Amino acid sequence: MKEIDFLNIIKETLTDNSYIGNDCADLKEVGMFITQDSLVEDVHFKLSTTTPFQLGQKAVAVNISDLATTLCNPAYISIGLSVPDSISVDFVKEFYRGVDVACQKYHAVVTGGDITSSDKVYISVAAIGRRRHDVNISRSYAHVGDFIITTGNYGTSAAGLAALENGWNVSQEILDAHLTPVARLEEAHEAGKYIENDVAIMDTSDGLADALYKVSKASNVSIDVNFDEIPVLPEVKKLAEEKGVDLKDWVLWGGEDFELLLFVPYFLFATLSSKGFKYVGTVVGNTESKVTIKDKDKSFVIDEKLFNEKTYNHFGG
Repeated sequence: MKEIDFLNIIKETLTDNSYIGNDCADLKEVGMFITQDSLVEDVHFKLSTTTPFQLGQKAVAVNISDLATTLCNPAYISIGLSVPDSISVDFVKEFYRGVDVACQKYHAVVTGGDITSSDKVYISVAAIGRRRHDVNISRSYAHVGDFIITTGNYGTSAAGLAALENGWNVSQEILDAHLTPVARLEEAHEAGKYIENDVAIMDTSDGLADALYKVSKASNVSIDVNFDEIPVLPEVKKLAEEKGVDLKDWVLWGGEDFELLLFVPYFLFATLSSKGFKYVGTVVGNTESKVTIKDKDKSFVIDEKLFNEKTYNHFGG
């Protein structure tokens, strides 16, 4: 099964599933957001390609990225760390040193957690943020006419992973995109200065196509994206060409770019484009939920079949 199958079972099983559906739960009664993410050895990372210090930074950043989608202020981090008996003291020290560096960067505090023994390294992080803006944010709030804008570049993390696995010579920028991603918290706070109404925002941790498809389904809208408009580093384009990789696989489906995807009306697009946000597409209709990727060669639609084939499977890769 894939993640979406598990989520459907959970929603059908719980008596109250009102908090299920977005990457962060909005706890309005206490003015906070909460999210939780897990990293599993040989599923989300390999100890042969990452250091414990990098792993600690990444474990925090992936959760802060979810909080960034709510425009909130990160506050607390709780960490569950499971490791084999053979793990060294230095591993644990370096992991938490990475955690500490990331927490200082994002102004969060570790409040505790749990440490257990296991067959591999398992990391589960819960992050809590304080509400900063009086607007509702959900993947179900995209509207016809919205411009789709994003932070950063796509395909970089996937290229970094491929380089690490294959021993390719690439820039440190590409490697860092995979090993120590940056949560777009500053950009979220910049956008929050101008957002006054309910808005759809997602991060692209599971892939750009994943985020587009999920917003399309949740909001019951159709989305058009011009592939050439998606920001991609020239080095990533060149690397894909040299290695015979379909660039679309890295850009649309690679995941772990941890960029923010916002669905905003034109006046916000005009403002935020001057702040570094980049246009990638438009919400074009609400007669059916679909995502159309337009390319100079041919267009294609991301339907349920393609989505299930291409999206990352957290239960096996």
